[in-house]
Amino acid sequence: MESQDGTIALTGQIGLIWKQTKAPLLVSFLKVVVVVCLAMSVMLFVERVYMGIVIVFLRLLGRKPKKMYKWEAIKDDVELGNSSYPMVLIQIPMYNEKEVYQLSIGAACGLSWPADRIIIQVLDDSTDRAIKSMVEQECKRWASKGINIKYEIRDNRNGYKAGALKEGMKHSYVNQCDYVAIFDADFQPEPDFLYRTIPFLINNPEIALVQARWKFVNSDECLMTRMQEMSLDYHFIVEQEVGSSTYAFFGFNGTAGVWRISALNEAGGWKDRTTVEDMDLAVRASLKGWKFVYVGNLKVKNELPSTFKAYRYQQHRWSCGPANLFKKMAIEIIRNRKVSLWKKFYVIYSFFFVRKIVAHIVTFVFYCVVLPTTVFVPEVQVPKWGAVYIPSIITLLNAVGTPRSLHLVMFWILFENVMSLHRTKATFIGLLEAGRVNEWVVTEKLGDALKAKSGAKAPKRTHIRMGER
Repeated sequence: MESQDGTIALTGQIGLIWKQTKAPLLVSFLKVVVVVCLAMSVMLFVERVYMGIVIVFLRLLGRKPKKMYKWEAIKDDVELGNSSYPMVLIQIPMYNEKEVYQLSIGAACGLSWPADRIIIQVLDDSTDRAIKSMVEQECKRWASKGINIKYEIRDNRNGYKAGALKEGMKHSYVNQCDYVAIFDADFQPEPDFLYRTIPFLINNPEIALVQARWKFVNSDECLMTRMQEMSLDYHFIVEQEVGSSTYAFFGFNGTAGVWRISALNEAGGWKDRTTVEDMDLAVRASLKGWKFVYVGNLKVKNELPSTFKAYRYQQHRWSCGPANLFKKMAIEIIRNRKVSLWKKFYVIYSFFFVRKIVAHIVTFVFYCVVLPTTVFVPEVQVPKWGAVYIPSIITLLNAVGTPRSLHLVMFWILFENVMSLHRTKATFIGLLEAGRVNEWVVTEKLGDALKAKSGAKAPKRTHIRMGER
């Protein structure tokens, strides 16, 4: 009886302490956090609505890259022969890409460009000797067919992909080339890729980069790949299109793009100071006054991560890297005198701060932490426009890029909320330059194994375990 009385007394004391601390501490703190989160939500909302309006006007006015910039097909010249075609370097960086190396090398060797005006460079950082040998044999096989293909290796992995690309540019034969096209190991360009991109660079000396869109070969593999497709389609259909059409700036996607080598060198070449070497190069080139073009109707096939572990590592890199780059380059961007004030504002505020930092933080802190907490603290009120209307509109604007998946929008919201934890953590690691800031885990790819998996009939299952579900 005494123990029960003691328990009741202890519970009463805890309740009293909770009441006394809730008002001055928790309630006040939550109110401040709610105001901050609402401010960030408004910033994200304005950004999404603005880009939506720009896209509508671009569609109505029919502003295509070929109309905005000079573009003329390369014509054969009887007198000049193939010398009328510029020399192009194709770089394919890879690391233990057992499942996809044949796909990427085969696609690059299949590009319809004069054989004596193209050099294909396979940059193999593989640590598995068996895979290394297979990649080398594949290169020799294509070389025996008359393809100018170079198999390049190095004795370390310093700088990861950036280090490999930088090392690749040091070879003497690269000096012959005017442009460099880059394809990750799972990317398969169509044969006419160079014919559709190089003319932009030839006819417009102010353009440094031509970026193509990604086309996902395994978007229907599972629900997770469908969710990824929804997020990435918005990036390509809206973000890249707006950046290209209004500011001639966007983040290079690291693959499926062609660079003017002189612009790449002028910007300082490849740097491995962050895990987003592609974005780093794009920002530095833009600060030199170079322009970029995004060609949305040119699609290059590639593969989405098909396991949650692979996707989580990829998202860590994609969230941590931009935040870290923002920290390193914010002052440099502000002090730059070669670009307009409006463009600097776009890069710092819209491109970096809202999309790469605010978007991750508000999704996790506001929707996953603050809103659920206010349910237990009725003294803190969240206005309906902030809790319902703005999030709903942002979600619909994000999902409109993939109309075929609109019916999956509720699953996408839950999926994005789960990923927001990993992205927010990675963002703070990048801003604070904490332990995993330079972590680079190569995204696992399935390639031919994926085709075999999708082509094979699923075996009948006699029973389903709850753990598997």
